[in-house]
Amino acid sequence: MLIRLTSPDDPALWACIAAYSRFLEGAVPEEGPNPIPLPMPDATDFHGPRGACLLAEEGRPLGCVLLRPLDAGTAEVKRLYVMDEARGMGLARRLMTAAEDHARAMGYTALKLDTHRNLTPAIALYQALGWAEIAPYTGAPATHWFGKSL
Repeated sequence: MLIRLTSPDDPALWACIAAYSRFLEGAVPEEGPNPIPLPMPDATDFHGPRGACLLAEEGRPLGCVLLRPLDAGTAEVKRLYVMDEARGMGLARRLMTAAEDHARAMGYTALKLDTHRNLTPAIALYQALGWAEIAPYTGAPATHWFGKSL
């Protein structure tokens, strides 16, 4: 399985994000239908040199994670998702580790993310990877905010 850097307009990335959007419709119904429209209105945030899109694939997209700048030293992790057929293989952990490594290589010293209470496997993963709960930093419809020093 390959985890590669890609662009926000990569159709394989769109497939992964579309699957994530459908997943959120069921997991977080209060976000409403189609919580992540495609093309992503915030796609430019994820372009280099300060943003990044990481895609896991093996002949087809299996997972993704995105990074965007918050300030000079801090990036935000967005849209971590693993396709159903790739769950249980440690791919979410590999994607998060790749995102942390890539953020560090881009010169970031800290990462932040937000998530929802219904996404308990994600919360458990972040905690297992050493992320700590922090004060809310966005107006997003989240219920948990995490940060990590790199």
